[in-house]
Amino acid sequence: MNGNGNPLYHWSALAVTTTLMLPMAVAILAGWTPTWLRRRQGGMRLRAYGILCIYALTLLNGIPRIADASFETVMACTSVGLGFAAAAAVLFLLAARKDSGAQEAGAAEPREG
Repeated sequence: MNGNGNPLYHWSALAVTTTLMLPMAVAILAGWTPTWLRRRQGGMRLRAYGILCIYALTLLNGIPRIADASFETVMACTSVGLGFAAAAAVLFLLAARKDSGAQEAGAAEPREG
């Protein structure tokens, strides 16, 4: 075992995120929408970019630890990863705001005439 913990945990996290998050983000950017999100079309691209930021966080947190990098390198990558986490949070908030604006605009009854 290396000084950065058990690499099996980091390999597992990378495998799970690569299998679940990466294809979801790519599919959304390609135009597919999951059934549970079809009512929230406004911020789908923002959500996809947020998912990619979380994926980048996983990469930046896991790869240096798997490679048994120095403490300074691990901390530098973790700091950059926190920036991606903050960017993801902002993107998810913007997506929610865009969705609420789209719902408010679509909530009006159509006029007859």
